[in-house]
Amino acid sequence: MTWLSKYSDHTYALLRIVSGLLLAFHGLQKIFGVVSGFQPPVGSQLWIGGLIELVGGLAILVGFQTQRAAFLCSGMMAVAYMQFHWKFQFGAAFWPAVNKGELAVVFCFLFLFIAARGGVKWCVDKTA
Repeated sequence: MTWLSKYSDHTYALLRIVSGLLLAFHGLQKIFGVVSGFQPPVGSQLWIGGLIELVGGLAILVGFQTQRAAFLCSGMMAVAYMQFHWKFQFGAAFWPAVNKGELAVVFCFLFLFIAARGGVKWCVDKTA
């Protein structure tokens, strides 16, 4: 479908914006208890992860320091997968379908891709 290729920057920007919004919402849930009602203790690892999700997600959403924010969020999602889903257990527990870590893995590699590509279009740092 070569006719779609002329919209690749636009669709990439939509991917960046939507994924940033989704990550920021996860941060809102952790920091302010939105929807879930659960708030981890301030300063705990889960709270710090929520803060990174909220601030990093918003930065990715608007395209502010996109590469740095996405790289930080990618690393945070790698930690989330290894520590909270896989839990360094050997055997079947490694697989995302077993440990319910699919979203962490997808977010990790999505944000790594965004870190490599940058904001591109519709972003605060650079307009194209």
